[in-house]
Amino acid sequence: MNTLVAVTGAEGFIGSHLTETLVAAGFRVRAMAQYNSFSSYGWLETLSPDVLDQVEIVLGDVRDPGSVQQLVEGAEAVYHLAALIAIPYSYQAPHSYVDTNVTGTLNVLEAVRRLGIPRLVHTSTSETYGTARTVPISEDHPINTQSPYAASKAGGDRLADSYHASFGTPVVTLRPFNTFGPRQSMRAVIPTVIGQVAAGTRTITLGDPRPTRDFLYVKDTAHAFLAVGTAPADAVVGRTFNAGTGGEVSVGELAALIGKLMGAELEIRQDEQRIRPAASEVMRLVANASRLRAATGWGPEYDLERGLGHTIDFFRNPANLARYKTGIYNI
Repeated sequence: MNTLVAVTGAEGFIGSHLTETLVAAGFRVRAMAQYNSFSSYGWLETLSPDVLDQVEIVLGDVRDPGSVQQLVEGAEAVYHLAALIAIPYSYQAPHSYVDTNVTGTLNVLEAVRRLGIPRLVHTSTSETYGTARTVPISEDHPINTQSPYAASKAGGDRLADSYHASFGTPVVTLRPFNTFGPRQSMRAVIPTVIGQVAAGTRTITLGDPRPTRDFLYVKDTAHAFLAVGTAPADAVVGRTFNAGTGGEVSVGELAALIGKLMGAELEIRQDEQRIRPAASEVMRLVANASRLRAATGWGPEYDLERGLGHTIDFFRNPANLARYKTGIYNI
């Protein structure tokens, strides 16, 4: 195939897995990692040499229009994953979220429009729905942004919709529910629990144990991106798709399951600094992904326990665990 595609946010958790998936599907990938003075390529540095042979890594920033234009030029598809994602940090630095998640998305849309790129896959988040009013959540569920992060992502979504309506920009929006797996940061609940247990801790500190989430293993998320990026245009362009399993588990139940899988007796302690403001907490998220299945045939291949098993194996590797700070609250 050897077709060139571009990925923003490629150095991150989902972006690095998507890069692997695209190469496995026969694509060449131009991968943007955020510019930094350490010349770090993030998780891309851990990919196998045979994968990296098909990857051109460039340092840039989605907040800079010139960086984005250079990234996407000549690509047949653009997968836009670059974002600030930590909800607690969005309470502290909301301007940064608008700069990256709204203005950055605008820069990608403009570059795709000007250069005539045939497909743009824009990344949304289930957090834009807020606490579920109807279950499972379909794409027609009202948008209810309960954090600055969610609001910034919804702003990017609306820009994507407007560019399709106004200019015919060939954009499709994928809205993954709670992705987990190897390489995820400690700001998320599953690495928080697994990392603490792998480091020898048995008293686990968490926020509110009551919220429920639909956890989707990262390889399934990556294949959902591939599905909407390669499906016939008339099946997906101009549309938004949920990606999730349709199942839900509470944070407390999840922690107990991880303890069981890791053979550890855990004591769960609630940490006040990890609890969101009451009106900002999203209590229930569970996906209806039937639209994505109907349009592309996609469906998850990993159940929760299987995905957790792979994630546990990753964090039990001392070299991987050493990359994380398990003893602090990572916002």
